[in-house]
Amino acid sequence: MFDIDFWREIFQSINKNRTRSLLSGFTVTFAILLFTILFGLANGLSNTFAEAFVDDAANAVFIRSGATTKAYKGMQAGRRIQFRNEDYKYIKTDFDDNVEFITSRIYKNVAASFRNEKNNYSLRAVHPDHQYLEKTKVYKGRYINQRDMDIKTKVVVIGKLVKEDLFLKVDPLGKYINLSGIPYKVVGVFADDGGDDEERLLYMPLSTAQQVYGNNDYVDQINLTYKPELDFNQAIDFGLDLEKKLKERFLVAPNDQRAVRVFNMAMQNKGITQMTSVLGIIILIIGMGTLIAGIVGISNIMIFIVKERTKEIGIRKALGASPKSIVAIILIESIFITSIAGYFGLLLGVGILEWAGPSLKTYFITNPSVSTSLVISATLTLIGAGTLAGYLPAKKASKIKPIVALRDD
Repeated sequence: MFDIDFWREIFQSINKNRTRSLLSGFTVTFAILLFTILFGLANGLSNTFAEAFVDDAANAVFIRSGATTKAYKGMQAGRRIQFRNEDYKYIKTDFDDNVEFITSRIYKNVAASFRNEKNNYSLRAVHPDHQYLEKTKVYKGRYINQRDMDIKTKVVVIGKLVKEDLFLKVDPLGKYINLSGIPYKVVGVFADDGGDDEERLLYMPLSTAQQVYGNNDYVDQINLTYKPELDFNQAIDFGLDLEKKLKERFLVAPNDQRAVRVFNMAMQNKGITQMTSVLGIIILIIGMGTLIAGIVGISNIMIFIVKERTKEIGIRKALGASPKSIVAIILIESIFITSIAGYFGLLLGVGILEWAGPSLKTYFITNPSVSTSLVISATLTLIGAGTLAGYLPAKKASKIKPIVALRDD
């Protein structure tokens, strides 16, 4: 196979039959190109969904309060619903079988300063579990812990960009940052995949914020994650039951959609999973159809090539060539053309995806790409089909007597 004369003969055959070679190569290139683009677009759409929720736990449930829009059980419409610490404890205790992590939130805007540097930031007062809901990555120091909650320590965890804004090149750990006139000790610095907005936040113990800002037990929001072992339907049922019980607790009409709102990621994830599954099946069918069309095309071309070279085969046999060598030269030529064309189709497809990638964000397709192993497998399938399609007629032609082959029209 690695004989120089053997390969020289193959290249001479390709050069002599350029149209046939180009036609064979184009069939494979187009099939692999279309296959690459289709699966790249599907992956790009999946990346968009993944990126949209990159900074929140996939199994998160967000519980928000508002004002009632309907009168119910003697209560007037327009009543403001306010969550308190006891509501946090109620959910944590009564729904313990389904709750993985849970935290309350209080939102504040603060003017922060360190030495001569000043800026305004959003502050979130939370429980220690909040770290797991928000996917906060502490890379210096620590996060808020239960001891901070118990003794209401004046500590904060700051975002990466807060550190860069205020502390410049100074290590912030152990330093005191002034928040609207009150000093807090920096105990940690975090990064967040959610981007700049998330990294310009500050976190402090919820109990500290309640004491400092109002001396009450009010909270703005309660967030939790359901246990990972729950499937989508179980998680959705849990969210609906939670909403129902909270409405009963606050005397809110069952059909009042604004007083108590429960946003369950399970609903979004189920819809996304169903949509991507259907899309994946559609693209797989189209991709396989394209691949089959390529197989049929390369197979027909191989059959035609063998038939076209019947006289050549007769001459080779007359000159003493063995049937094995005749079959080998035809198949190696086919495999060589298919491999080169498949690789070119892969490069072209990847190039088009990279070139069009930035503009495709408008259509909710992010970083379209395709697994190289998937495309290589598709190429090998084409090569295998072409080899099989060429082998049978080549084997048959190699058994023809030279005199019969030379008379073939």
